[in-house]
Amino acid sequence: MIFACLLAVKFFPKLGLMDRPHRYGLSRAPIPYYGGILIYTVFLILTLCFVEIDRSVIALIAGATLIFVVGFLDDLYNLSPIIRLAVQFVAGVVLVIGGVGILSINLPLVGTLVLSEPVIGGVMILSALFTIFWVMALLNTMNFVDGIGGLSSGVTFVAGLTIFALSIHPGIHENPESQIGVATIALIIAMISFAFLLFDFPKPKILMGDSGSTLLGFLIAALAIFSGGKVATAFLVLGIPILDMIWVVVRRTLKGKKFWQGDLLHLHHRLLGINLSERVVVLIYLFVTALFGIFAVTFVTTEQKLFILAALVILMLLLATALVLLPRKKQ
Repeated sequence: MIFACLLAVKFFPKLGLMDRPHRYGLSRAPIPYYGGILIYTVFLILTLCFVEIDRSVIALIAGATLIFVVGFLDDLYNLSPIIRLAVQFVAGVVLVIGGVGILSINLPLVGTLVLSEPVIGGVMILSALFTIFWVMALLNTMNFVDGIGGLSSGVTFVAGLTIFALSIHPGIHENPESQIGVATIALIIAMISFAFLLFDFPKPKILMGDSGSTLLGFLIAALAIFSGGKVATAFLVLGIPILDMIWVVVRRTLKGKKFWQGDLLHLHHRLLGINLSERVVVLIYLFVTALFGIFAVTFVTTEQKLFILAALVILMLLLATALVLLPRKKQ
């Protein structure tokens, strides 16, 4: 991946694969773009070489291909949000067809919510709906957070590493050998993200674009449900970006805006607005993400994860309150 990034930095400018900062009112020089090409290609090669191919892996690759292609076309032609959402929905359906799905959700103080019923036409309806919603929500979360170089690649690195650690955790799985595929894919995603992070932070030398950020989000979302118990983990590790997405969508909706319309309401924009540098903002994200990743690996019961989630929500509320009260720098 590092070699691929080096080649991209050298040859993308010659091929015209550059971003267009003037479209966003930026005065900086163009940067090599379409890094999603590298992420998708390296992921595909490593997965085909090191992962046993079965029905679920084929579904993962097929869904990832759909997400990459529509993301790449969006980078080129700025596709309609409706088209992007439709393809994301189809990618979720592909996972369901491949046998990848959320079968149950453990709710503390309530019990286990079974999603395997009802079954209509051989399809577990609730499981399919929850799975598709989870995939679409998480990949858009990663796209939303891709506003500063290093954010998407950094949090994906931590998420992939956390899922890898849980997959090889001796005290969680009765049959650790069943987790070899999940652990391998998680490690592949973590390595790809880390390699890209080296070129994306602190000063971006290449940008991943929507094709890269949505692809990473899709892979983490799918990987979290490949084996039970990791959806809650992914939610904890990516809790700040997820809660930020929810906050922004609610704010936009209440203001009568379309939820996909860009603005400066994201948490990283707010942090930049109080005179923090982009480097500091990325480090804050990485620190919090890594901290909750460690918690997710250390505290594995549902009750413990609920406690951590409550702490995360409180942290987010305190941070949001502080950002509202603190004066913002003049633009």
